[in-house]
Amino acid sequence: MEAKMNKFFGSVSDFFTGTDHIPWCDRDVIGGCEREVAEAEKGSSDELISQCIMRLSWALVHSRQPEDVQRGIAMLEASISGTKSPLQLREQLYLLAVGYYRSGDYTKSRDLVERCLRIAPDWRQALTLKKTIEDRITKDGIIGIGIAATALGLLAGGLAAALSRKK
Repeated sequence: MEAKMNKFFGSVSDFFTGTDHIPWCDRDVIGGCEREVAEAEKGSSDELISQCIMRLSWALVHSRQPEDVQRGIAMLEASISGTKSPLQLREQLYLLAVGYYRSGDYTKSRDLVERCLRIAPDWRQALTLKKTIEDRITKDGIIGIGIAATALGLLAGGLAAALSRKK
């Protein structure tokens, strides 16, 4: 019983705090990835450069800094058109979905993760991200309804008070 109560209160807490299970990335990791890309561009193969750029993109979209996330999105969008491998396209779509989720564009994020799932329907990471996005959309909708209901209640209370003063 206690475990069920803890799970319930944990889910309520998660609802109000907005936590998700997508990892974060620190600035020092991003800096390391940037150095890795710079080194690879000095004469490495295109495949190695591409791998380094994917690691940097991953780090950027998982950053806590909005400007890093936007930079990661831009890098992924620029590279996605030249992708021939379905596996690499799946990865790029997933990372784009994470980036748009982090930037608050949940509709675009959901569309991208659905494209990703058309390539790999059983991919657990994408399924988890899709659920996280849908939970966030639901939460934002409930909060929006609550705000609207509160505003309507205040308006109705104000009208009732004004009418009662007239009498």
